[in-house]
Amino acid sequence: MDQPYLRMIDIAKSFPGVQALKGVNLDAFAGQALGLVGANGAGKSTLMNVLGGVVRADVGHIEILGKTVEINGPLGAALLGIAFIHQELALMPTLSVVENVFISSFTTKGGLIDFRVAEERCAEALARLGCDVNPRTKVRDLAAGERQLVEIARALLVNARIIIFDEPTSSLTQKEQKHLFAVIESLKKEGVAIIYITHFLDEIFDICERVEVLRDGQTVGGGFCEELTRDGLIRLMIGDTISHYFRERKAQIGEPVLEVEGLRREGILEDINFTLHKGEILGLWGLMGSGRTELARCLTGLDPISSGSIKVRTNGALEEISPQDARRWLGLITESRRDDGLLLPMSVTENLSLANLRALLSRIWPFVDSGRERSLGQQFVDVLHIKTPRLEQPVELLSGGNQQKVVLGRWLQRNPAIYIMDEPTRGLDVGAKAEIHKIIADLADESKAILLISSEIEEMMGLSDRYLVLNRGRIVAQYPAGAGKEELMAAAAGVRTHD
Repeated sequence: MDQPYLRMIDIAKSFPGVQALKGVNLDAFAGQALGLVGANGAGKSTLMNVLGGVVRADVGHIEILGKTVEINGPLGAALLGIAFIHQELALMPTLSVVENVFISSFTTKGGLIDFRVAEERCAEALARLGCDVNPRTKVRDLAAGERQLVEIARALLVNARIIIFDEPTSSLTQKEQKHLFAVIESLKKEGVAIIYITHFLDEIFDICERVEVLRDGQTVGGGFCEELTRDGLIRLMIGDTISHYFRERKAQIGEPVLEVEGLRREGILEDINFTLHKGEILGLWGLMGSGRTELARCLTGLDPISSGSIKVRTNGALEEISPQDARRWLGLITESRRDDGLLLPMSVTENLSLANLRALLSRIWPFVDSGRERSLGQQFVDVLHIKTPRLEQPVELLSGGNQQKVVLGRWLQRNPAIYIMDEPTRGLDVGAKAEIHKIIADLADESKAILLISSEIEEMMGLSDRYLVLNRGRIVAQYPAGAGKEELMAAAAGVRTHD
């Protein structure tokens, strides 16, 4: 094999209370994609943050084409031809797409920014990804998947020789994923070294030539993909075999606890009707842009509705309530934990208690009983196996999977009768997903009602008692458990309906 284009040798990095990396070695070759996998907290993102200049390693060095290089910040990494597409998108929502794409590299003409050329180049890059978004559109007006494509387009325009993709398909439709994979293949043909981080192991075997596995901050194995198996990678990742948890349906479906009739939001949702029962997991499926998240937000009063009614069982009877009042009975796990799920500078304990503050008030109103808050925080850290060196740790310093557990733990502490879960396992590894799946199933067995939204159709089908399918803001089909994946996909694409 030729000389590696990139070598990371004996990289070590520690944070307060955590040894994140322990002498990690990694080689990446020009014209190949290297898969980087590991459980949440294994050190993948930290290792790539070292390569991207976001953090500095305590020990070790980096070589490009056999020469040791110093990476002084993200700009230094860019000058060395390294582009990093982060898992949590680094976009400025109030700026336009073209402004985000060229934020540090605008073409000028006569000392002024040449927006015409910038918009043309931006549109061309987006077109390569199958995205027809207007470059002048504000990023805040884009869907999650479209924002991901903007981030990728920005990396493509840097002409980088090393591109790091950190969970790039987490918000993409199948069509967009295919476009992305085609772009990666073309980049490999141009001699670019790709480092691809993902929890979707099928993607590793689809586009990567080699894979490295991290566990607890160390390299524990890997090799050529053609010589490895999915189960083998999982064993390396978590040290033991484990499979996704699929629910054994034991609980009896009870009385209706949530009834939605004729719910409408102008231009987004139209004539939404469904009933959710006690002890039921109701799956909500649809392609990106179908209105899944918008429906969740309308049900909890985060977005206004134009018409329709929401009824919740209170005191033994279904009573119509306003969406704002629904928050008393509904717990919402939002799609984006960093944008609207967590207060990042605040501690783990404080984030866990945010939905339950009224119950934690001390006798000296309106102060929170800090001792009880801490005790409950420790309880849910233990139950959910949240990896944190201390309860006072700012939640922004936790790995993505542990941050997601904090969001879930907040509502478990509140203990509502109805849960709306929008992508509850997004960005989690196979082990963490199995834990969350079991928690969801246990909640249903405890007679909680759950509206489950997931972009992973296998997950949604494996947990749900029945499924609703959304297409362009309408419920176009309803299926019982056991329906085929092809049927749901056809309904989501508008090919067929079913009741």
